[in-house]
Amino acid sequence: MLRSLDIRDMLIIDRLELEFQPGLNVLTGETGAGKSILLDALGFVLGWRGRAELVRAGAEEGEVTAVFDLGSGHAAHAVLEEAGLPRGEELILRRVNRRDGRKTAWVNDRRCSGEVLRALSDTLVELHGQQDDRGLLNPRGHRVLLDAYGGLSDELGAVRGAWRALAAARKALEAARADLEAAAREEDFLRHAVAELDALDPQPGEEAALDAERRLMQGAERIREDVARAAAALGGEGAEGRMGDALRWLEGVADRADGRLDAPLAALGRALTELGEAAQGVETCLEALDFNPHDLERLEERLFAIRGLARKHDVLPDDLGAFADDLRARLTALDAGADNIAALEASLAGAQSDYDAAAGALSAARRAAAARLDAAMAAELAPLKMERALFSTDVAEAEGGPDGRDAVAFLVATNPGAPAGPLARIASGGELSRFLLALKVCLTADAPGLTMIFDEIDRGVGGATADAVGRRLAALAEGAQLLVVTHSPQVAALGAHHWRVEKRVRGNVTTSAVTALDAAARVDEIARMLAGDTVTEEARAAARALLPG
Repeated sequence: MLRSLDIRDMLIIDRLELEFQPGLNVLTGETGAGKSILLDALGFVLGWRGRAELVRAGAEEGEVTAVFDLGSGHAAHAVLEEAGLPRGEELILRRVNRRDGRKTAWVNDRRCSGEVLRALSDTLVELHGQQDDRGLLNPRGHRVLLDAYGGLSDELGAVRGAWRALAAARKALEAARADLEAAAREEDFLRHAVAELDALDPQPGEEAALDAERRLMQGAERIREDVARAAAALGGEGAEGRMGDALRWLEGVADRADGRLDAPLAALGRALTELGEAAQGVETCLEALDFNPHDLERLEERLFAIRGLARKHDVLPDDLGAFADDLRARLTALDAGADNIAALEASLAGAQSDYDAAAGALSAARRAAAARLDAAMAAELAPLKMERALFSTDVAEAEGGPDGRDAVAFLVATNPGAPAGPLARIASGGELSRFLLALKVCLTADAPGLTMIFDEIDRGVGGATADAVGRRLAALAEGAQLLVVTHSPQVAALGAHHWRVEKRVRGNVTTSAVTALDAAARVDEIARMLAGDTVTEEARAAARALLPG
C-alpha cells in the first residue's frame, strides 16, 4: 500500500506531502489543476519513463519520496532480495532529478538503478487509464496478458525450451548439409591431396633437418681436404706417432732421472688421451663428409617436394601433417555424411514432435484460460450496466514461434447480434472506459498488495453508469488501495478519502496544491463538480444526496 508521497520542486509543485489510506482514495479538481503532475511525480520515483524536464523552474533539483507498507508475502521482497537491498515492512523510495538531467535513486537509503525501481514498481503500482499504457488496446500484447492471467509460465517455458531445441536441431542439420555439399564439391581435390600427402608423409621438423643436411653435403668437398690433412697430422704418422716416440724414450730413462721426468710423463699421457679423442672426432667427421652424390640428389628431391606441397596448400612445412589430418577428417565426414544427415533428420523430427506437443498443451491451456477470462469479464460487465455486451478472447492458430502458435485478440460486441471486433474500434468512449475497468480488474485480481491507480477511467460516462463505475471501484477497494483521478461526481462521492487538487498563483508564481477534504468541504467540491463555477444550494443538496450516509 502507498502510505505517503512527498514531492519537492517538481514541475509546478514546490512542496507537497500526501498521506494516503487504504480503500478508495479520490482526487478531483479543475482540468489543468495538476492531477496528472501527481502521477508524473509518482511515476518518476517508480522509475517510469515520462517527461524529460521535471525540475521546477528556479530550483536546482527536484525530489520525490514514496513510502509503501509491505506485507510479509509481498512480491517486492523478492525483488529487493535479488538486488541485495534492505528488506522490511516499510519500503522507502527516493529519487532526485537535477537541473542538468542527472537522476539518482535510493531504496531504503541504498543507491540503486532505474531498472531496480521499475522492477519494484511492477509489484507496487498498477496504472489504469483510458489511454492504456500496458497493451490492452494493442492486440500484440493480448497473448502476454492472457498468459499472465492464466498463470501459464510453466507451459510457456516448456514451449520456449522446445523451440530452442528445435532451432538448434534445424541449424545443425542445415550446417551438416552445407558441409556435405561443400565437401562433395571438392571430393576429387580432397582425395588427391590426401593421397599425395600420405605418399610423402612429411614429419614435423623434417624440412629443417633436411635443409641442414643438404648444406653440409654441399660444403663437404670444400672442407674435406683440410679435415683429411688434419687427420694425417694427428695420426700415427704425425703428432700421435711423434708423441708416442717421445713417451717411450722418456720412459726408458725415467728411473735414472731421480723423479724429474714423472710430471712430464704424466702430462704426455694425458695429452695422448686427448689427442686420441681429437683424432677420433676428426675421423668421424671425415666419414660424415664422405657421401654418395646420389644421396644428395635424393635428399634434395624430398626437401623440394615438402616445400612444394607447403606452398601449394599455403601452410608451413611443419604444419603439413596437421593439414593432412584435417583433410582426412573432411573425407571421413564426406564418407559418413549420409549416415550423419539421417541421424540429424531423426533428431530434428524428434525436436519437432516435442515442440508440437508443448505448443499443443499451451494452446489448450490458453483456450481454457480464455474461457475463464470471458466468464470473469461477463461477471464484471454486468454491474457496470453492460450486461448485454459480449467480451470474447479469440485464440486462433498462427505460425509457430518461441511463444507457441497462437494469435490472441480481445474482441467485443456492444450490442446483441452486432459483429465482434477489436476493443479500440468497436467501443465508444464510455464503453471503452468500462471495458478497460472490467478487464483490468480481471487481470489484476490475483495481485495482492498492489496499489491500483485509475486515471479518469470514468471518462465519457455519467448518471447511473458513472454511479455503477463508482460502486465497482468502491467494491474493488475493499481490502485494497485505489487512487482514482476523476471528474465524475458520482465516483468522487463514493470515495473513502477525498483530495482536491488546485492551482494557486502568488505573485507571478503558479503552484499546485492538494488539500484533504473533510465532510463539509467534500459537499462543496462535489457540488462544484455538479454545477460548475457557481455552487448553489441546490447543487449542495444534490451533492449531499450523492454522498453515502
